[in-house]
Amino acid sequence: MPEPDGADIPDLDDRVTVRVHLDPADWSTHLAEETARGLRDRPPWIPPVWFYDEAGSKLFDHITRLPEYYPTEAERSILRDRAGDIARLTSSPTLIELGSGTSDKTMLLLDALESVGTLRTVAPFDVSEEVLRSASRTIAATYPDVTVDAVVGDFHRHLGHVPTGDGAVLAFLGSTIGNLDPDQRGGFLAAAAATLADDDWFLLGTDLVKPVDRLLAAYDDAAGVTAEFNLNALSVVNRELGADFDRTRFRHRAHWDDDGERIEMHLVADGDQTVTLSALDDLVVDLRDGDHIRTEISTKFTPEGVAAELADAGLEVVERWTDADGDFLLTLARRA
Repeated sequence: MPEPDGADIPDLDDRVTVRVHLDPADWSTHLAEETARGLRDRPPWIPPVWFYDEAGSKLFDHITRLPEYYPTEAERSILRDRAGDIARLTSSPTLIELGSGTSDKTMLLLDALESVGTLRTVAPFDVSEEVLRSASRTIAATYPDVTVDAVVGDFHRHLGHVPTGDGAVLAFLGSTIGNLDPDQRGGFLAAAAATLADDDWFLLGTDLVKPVDRLLAAYDDAAGVTAEFNLNALSVVNRELGADFDRTRFRHRAHWDDDGERIEMHLVADGDQTVTLSALDDLVVDLRDGDHIRTEISTKFTPEGVAAELADAGLEVVERWTDADGDFLLTLARRA
């Protein structure tokens, strides 16, 4: 595959459409309301979206390359080994990726679909218009025979705008579904099933349950990168919501919740403190020494559990694959 060079492809802009369904002001209001709701809960929490400013995104990229953090490479290895199988099984003309970001791993699927001669449309879906426009141009430049129909949206509200039908594959990779609680997962999967046509496909990436010490290490690495990533969320909230968190008075903690089979990321208060968020109508958060704010959940699954949740949403498993170490699961499903 030649390196993409948009300057050498005169019809590049003609093949890229970016449909914006998420108003930036509306999204900001939504995040502010969610943050206020979370900080009023006990224990308090904040949405994980606050991780991903420019500094946080670079830190997360670093995390994915750490020896303790296995999910990214495990999923990539499945796609390297099985993308051809997925392409032959689906013969799909359209690949839709939710939370696509830079669409890095997706290129393995795109290469496979292109090699079987069926790929016509790529539909990346993300909340960031800037990232989506850049990724869309890269995809169009790399695959001269495809059109890009990108959607800027929130998959909890705008899933119905993706171009399903005619055997499309709707991909939700990276075990992002693990960041949703059980009610949110059920609602999302039901919405995904309702969006799919009978001949469409759903491709889901999930991290699998494994020994707790290995899970904790993946979210609390020896180099402290994940700790810095977690603490950076406070810097973002300070900047975006006029908060006065003193990040030097918090420490990172990775916690295994056995009942929910999930890792939780916590920011633990060092000493009693009071925080005010001026952009949230001067919301006051009182924390005592040892209290924590939850910044993320990352649910781990079993293959049987994934199949059961899909079945509850009206989807049936067609095929599933793991990496060589059995760390990660890729499941291909369609409407029952």
